[in-house]
Amino acid sequence: MPERVEEFEELRPLLFSIAYRILGSVSEAEDAVQDTWLRYAASGTRPASTKAFLSAVVTRISVDVLRSARHRREEYVGPWFPEPLLSDPYDDPERAAELADSVSMAALLLLERLSPLERAAFVLREVFGFGFAEVASALGRSEAACRQLATRARRHMDDGRRRFAADRRERDELAVRFFDAFTAGDVGNLMQFLAADVQLVGDAGGKAPQWGRGLIIGARNVAGMLSALAEPFARIGGVIEPHEVNGQPGAIFRDSDGRVVNTWALDIADGQIQAIRAVVNPDKLQHVGPVADAWSVVRDTTEARRTP
Repeated sequence: MPERVEEFEELRPLLFSIAYRILGSVSEAEDAVQDTWLRYAASGTRPASTKAFLSAVVTRISVDVLRSARHRREEYVGPWFPEPLLSDPYDDPERAAELADSVSMAALLLLERLSPLERAAFVLREVFGFGFAEVASALGRSEAACRQLATRARRHMDDGRRRFAADRRERDELAVRFFDAFTAGDVGNLMQFLAADVQLVGDAGGKAPQWGRGLIIGARNVAGMLSALAEPFARIGGVIEPHEVNGQPGAIFRDSDGRVVNTWALDIADGQIQAIRAVVNPDKLQHVGPVADAWSVVRDTTEARRTP
């Protein structure tokens, strides 16, 4: 058993990363990995390839969970976003570009459009580079069927992607300047970083305050909202902590006690911010840290705005 534990722990980062990309949920991915361990520990046989075996098991578990989650997501209140991922535990220098792109909020939302099997085939083949024989074993389909699944998935993903991605260094530098401008609350300065049709979108799930119906569009509207938030949030002791979120520039917003209010992920392309995606639903922030009462934060911020 100690040998199995060691093998499993070595592969845990990969298994979590597969499950997260299929599910878009940190908590569900962690559960899928734990269930994979239980099945592996209970198995009486030694697989020829532990990596292939465990990857297949976690994929099947994740696909089953995703199928049951689809109905809940269709009834979700307001925009639905994946649970924010602050760091991807799996690293493969040879597939660094695929790994970084596939974990972004934009990519995960595109993956939501695929069927569970298409999503799993894309993740295994296109993101992690598994052979079609391994994909077929994981999905219980023929290699030919898996090729079709992967081809359809890749076509849908390519159709939805932006044609021009941002250089990582330029993207990170723009994000630093943007958050400096946001902290200063200067509408005119903020607008230079925002695309004309920029979207500010929040996932509150009906459990936290929301901007309008969860969507604000246009550089002037978004800049106005941001400038109205920054100064009173600072006055009540709020802290904006720049942090990579889903492989993108972003931030964690904390109250005066250090509790998490929300997370932001910036979608940057063509030298401008195309979207700001905020996760405010407290159920999706538990893994980030102790969660603040967002309603109280809004009340305090509103009062601070009214007070000279």
